[in-house]
Amino acid sequence: MTRRERPVLVYDGDCGFCTTSVRFAERHLPMKAEAVAWQFADLGALGITVEQASYEVVWVDRFGRTYGGAQAAARLLMDSGGSWRVLGALATIRPFSWIAHGLYRLIANNRYRLPGGTPACALPPRQAPGT
Repeated sequence: MTRRERPVLVYDGDCGFCTTSVRFAERHLPMKAEAVAWQFADLGALGITVEQASYEVVWVDRFGRTYGGAQAAARLLMDSGGSWRVLGALATIRPFSWIAHGLYRLIANNRYRLPGGTPACALPPRQAPGT
């Protein structure tokens, strides 16, 4: 397996809320990952489908393992180090992982209603993986 120099955070560049959130993370976290909008990423090389990338944020670690949604956010926090690592690690264990997942889905499903959100942020239900 090829090792990447840096992990990659893949987000929806058409979504104003998602873009604003990533820019916030870049400014306020000691982010080591490369953040890239899925619309400009080589998804095949990252092992991600268009369906997954348009449904949730995706973390691709240095070894090519992928994590979606709340677990992607947790990996970002853990990779940032310091006290962020503790917060991210908590989000990976039960029952905190269940809470993180529920909160992530609530935000993701309503991102067009949140500050910075636009109509482009709304996902038609048929785009959700597994539906």
